[in-house]
Formats: sequence, structure tokens, C-alpha cells
Amino acid sequence: MNGEVTHRLERIRKRAFAVGLGATAVSLIAGIFAPAAFFHAYLVAFLFWIGLGLGCLALLMLHHLVGGAWGLVIRRMLEAGTRTLPLMTVAVVPLLAGAARLYPWAGARPGAVELGEKSAYLNVPFFLARTAAYFAVWHVLARLLDKWSREEETSGAPDARPEGLSGPGLVLYGLTVTFASVDWVMSLEPHWSSTIYGVIFMVGQVLATLALAILFLAALGRYEPLSDVLEPSHFHDLGNLMLAFVMLWAYVSFSQYLIIWSGNLPEEVTWYARRTEGGWGWFPVILILFHFALPFVLLLQREVKRRARVLTAVAAAMILMRLVDLFWIVEPAFHRSPAEAHWLDLLLPVGMGGIWLGVFGWQLGKRPLLPLRGRGLPARALEEAHGS
Repeated sequence: MNGEVTHRLERIRKRAFAVGLGATAVSLIAGIFAPAAFFHAYLVAFLFWIGLGLGCLALLMLHHLVGGAWGLVIRRMLEAGTRTLPLMTVAVVPLLAGAARLYPWAGARPGAVELGEKSAYLNVPFFLARTAAYFAVWHVLARLLDKWSREEETSGAPDARPEGLSGPGLVLYGLTVTFASVDWVMSLEPHWSSTIYGVIFMVGQVLATLALAILFLAALGRYEPLSDVLEPSHFHDLGNLMLAFVMLWAYVSFSQYLIIWSGNLPEEVTWYARRTEGGWGWFPVILILFHFALPFVLLLQREVKRRARVLTAVAAAMILMRLVDLFWIVEPAFHRSPAEAHWLDLLLPVGMGGIWLGVFGWQLGKRPLLPLRGRGLPARALEEAHGS
């Protein structure tokens, strides 16, 4: 790998680890004195950062299925993102340990929440077993794709196995993320349900992952071998994809609201009532403006999508809005009205994110930044990428 890229990634790793470990240490100390605030913030942070790893897995499988130059220039970043899943396997342990503080059905007092038939599903042993199953599926998919990618580099021959796995893999991704979103988030309010909930999480994960990939592509694109390959058309393609997922996020989010509003059932509307009363009412306005309206208008413009600096600003805003969206989905389950926030709600995502980015940068530096068999990429760039 080019020395400048190695130095850049090393600097990112060191800074990310330093910030992450420091913020996490402070958060753990604060958690001793404010355990409820700690676990509430931890859930939001965990959902955000595991969402990026799972988004990388989904986009990687999508690229193996459909191809395209947009995926070739970010493929190594997506592969590095899937290799952060072992970190998130460790990170889920505190979440499971604090289940009694998060989920009313997992509390110490049996029968405190009347679940009826739902009790067969919402119980701690089954919850733990399902979580283990989700991570097992994700690890197998990520491991196989990573293994075949390394073998392709070694043999120099194209490998059809990733394409064959990616179709069923996307189905498994959809099923596991849907059930995980129900277990980890929807069950915070066990009497409420939505059939489109899992789709909202999947779209949000992929959208945030696209934004992160654009940021890293712009940061590393000035150095070889990416500098020999990158063209405005690559950013244009990624901008178009981000526009598509911005519209899809707005569509599924509004669809959920419209279905519940038209049904007007007390057990359903309470979810939105909690999230529009008091200070919480500002969050939908912020999300409509900055998670949909403004990005939609900007990404419709060709000049925005072909200028890396402007597109990265939009991508950074999308990542921030993803965190705001998760905060708005999760926190009103604990704090009804008025809206409340704790400084851990900011510090814990920063702490977990620093460690995640450090691992991500470490994994990204292990491989050449361009795949060996990059169809449509200049041969000289591929040779330089794999020269070491």
C-alpha cells in the first residue's frame, strides 16, 4: 500500500483510539453513578455503530450481485467495515447485561408488564438466544465473503462464490435485522408494533454506510492508487445511490406514520404521541428538513454529486442525522415529556465510535485499497495497489 495512505490511516487509527478509549473510560465511570442514563445512551450508540458494520455487509453483498464501478472504489472499505463485527459482538455484552434496565419485560419483577401471548417471545433466555443467532449469521456471511476475497487475491482468478452467496445473504440480512430491531428497539414499548419497522432500520443502515464510504473515499482519494482511478463519475454514482436511499428512508418513515395515523388506534398512536409532545416535537421537524428535504434538493443537482468536497458535507450531515434519528426513536421510550438528554448521550457514541473507527482503519490498512480484479479500473493502478 502507498506510504502516504498508510501514514494517513495510521494517524486516523491513533486519534480515533485515543478519543474513543478516553470517552469510553469517562462514560464507564459515569455509568457507576448514573446507570440508567448510561444504558439508555449505550443502546443508541450500539445501534448506530453496529448499523454501520451491517450496512457495509449489505452494500458489499449488493455490489457482488449487481457490480458497478461505484462498488469497486469502496469495496475495501465495505470489507473492512464487515470485519468490525467481532468488536460489536463484544459491545453487545453490556447491552445484554443491562437488559433489565432497558426493557420492561426483562425487569426483576415478573408480571410487572402484562404481555399475554407475547411473553412466549419476550423473555430473557429467548432474547439472548436470538441475539446469538443474529450475530452467528452475520459473522458467517462476513467471514465467507472475506475469505473468498483473500483467496481471489492469492489466486488471481475471478471467484463466483461471493455472487452466489450474496442473494441468499441479503435475504438473511433482511430477516435478522428486522428481528433484531424488534428485539432491541421495538420491545422497549412492548405493546406497540409496526410491520415496517425493520425496513426503516435497514434503509437507515445502508444510507449511513454510503455516507461513511464517501467520507473515507474523499479522504483517501488524493493518494495513490485511488488517485489514479477516482473520477467525478464515481462520486456522482455514490451521490445517486445516497439520493435513492434518502428518498427510500422518507418513503418508509412516512408510510409507517400514515398507516398509524389512518388507523387511529390508541395502542398505535401513543408511539407518535410520545415523540411529538413537549421538546420531542422538534425532532421530526429537524429530521424532515435535514434528513430528507435539504439532502434531497442538494443531491438532485449534478454539480453537488460530482464535487467531492460538497458531497462529503452532505454525507457528514447524513451521518449526524442518522444518530439524531436513532436518539428520537429510542429515548422517548424512557423520557416522555418534556424531552430530556444526558451528556452521556453524546459522549458514549463518541467513545464507541472512536474505538469502531480505530478498528475500521486498522482493518482497512491490511489490504490494498483496490480489488485485484477491478473490472474497468486502469491496469497501472491495480499493479501499484498490489505491488507490495
